Amino acid sequence: MSGEERRIFEELSRLDTEQRNPRSERLSELSTEEILRVINEEDKKVAYAVEAVIPEVARLVDTIVEALEKGGKWFYVGAGTSGRLAVIDVAELLPTYDVGPEMVEALIAGGPGAMVRAIEGAEDDEEMAVRELKGKRLRSGDVVVGISASGRTPYVVAALRYAREVGAKTACITSVEGSPVTRYADIKIVLRTGPEVVTGSTRMKAATAQKMTLTMLSTAVMVRLGRVHGNLMVSLQPVSSKLRERAKRILMVETGVSYEQASKILEKAGYDVVAAIVMAQAGIGYRDALRVLEEAGGIPTRAIELAKRLKASGEIKGVEY
Repeated sequence: MSGEERRIFEELSRLDTEQRNPRSERLSELSTEEILRVINEEDKKVAYAVEAVIPEVARLVDTIVEALEKGGKWFYVGAGTSGRLAVIDVAELLPTYDVGPEMVEALIAGGPGAMVRAIEGAEDDEEMAVRELKGKRLRSGDVVVGISASGRTPYVVAALRYAREVGAKTACITSVEGSPVTRYADIKIVLRTGPEVVTGSTRMKAATAQKMTLTMLSTAVMVRLGRVHGNLMVSLQPVSSKLRERAKRILMVETGVSYEQASKILEKAGYDVVAAIVMAQAGIGYRDALRVLEEAGGIPTRAIELAKRLKASGEIKGVEY
C-alpha cells in the first residue's frame, strides 16, 4: 500500500458515513419487507437532520439573494450523486421559476456524461474544478456551494478553495463535521445523517438529506426574489399543456376571473403569469402591466397599487376582460 493509498484508507475509515450501522448489520438475512422497514426507519431521521441546519440554510439563502440582486451568480459544485442532485435542482428552476444559467449553474465532476454513468477519476480531478469555474468567469460577487457527503471530494474541495481565492462567497453541504470542504466554506451546512443502511452508500440518507436541503434552499431563494406570490408559482414557464393549464388556474385563484377570461388574459400576456395577474387585478393592458412591474421591482402587489393610481389619474387606460 502506497503512502497516498494509506492516507485515503485512513481518512475514509474515520468518516461517519463510512461506519457500519448496527441496525442493519443483518440486512442480507432479512425478508424483503424487513429490509424495507429498516431503510424506512433510517430515512425517518433525515428530516430531523435537515431541521437542525435551518439557521445555516437561512444564512445561505440570504447570501445568495443578496449576490443575485447585485448581479452575481450562484453555482453548485458536486461529484457523483451530489453532483446529480445539484444538476436536477437547477434544471427544475427553469420551468418552475423562469430561472436559467444567467443566474444559477451546477457543475458536476466529469461533465454532463456523469449524469448517467460514473466517470473514472473525475471526482479526484482538482484541476478540472478550477478550470471549469474559470471558464464560467467566477468572480467575487458570486456564490459557490460545494456538495459532498464525505466532505473530502477533491473536485469539490478544489472548487471551494479557488472560489475563496477569487473572493466569492462559499458554502458547503456535507454529512461530516470538520471535513476538508468545511475549511473553505463561509457557511457550513452539516447534515448529521450518520451511518448508512448499506455501509458507505451515501446515495441513501445522505443524498436524501441533500435533496431536501437543496429544494428548500432554492425554493426559499425564489420566494425571496419575488418569483412566488403568496404560495403561487407565478413565474412558471408554460412549456407544456399541463403548465399552461396550471397558469390559468393560478390566475383564476389569485384574481377571481373565469376560465375563459384567464385564457384570454394569458394569451395577451404571452403566458407571463405575473403580468397577467396585474392586468386582471388592475384592469390594464399588457404593456402597461410590464411598465408598472418594472417600476415596482417586479412585485405584483406593488405593481397593482401603482397601476390603480395611474389609471385613476388617467395616465393609464383601463381595459375590460
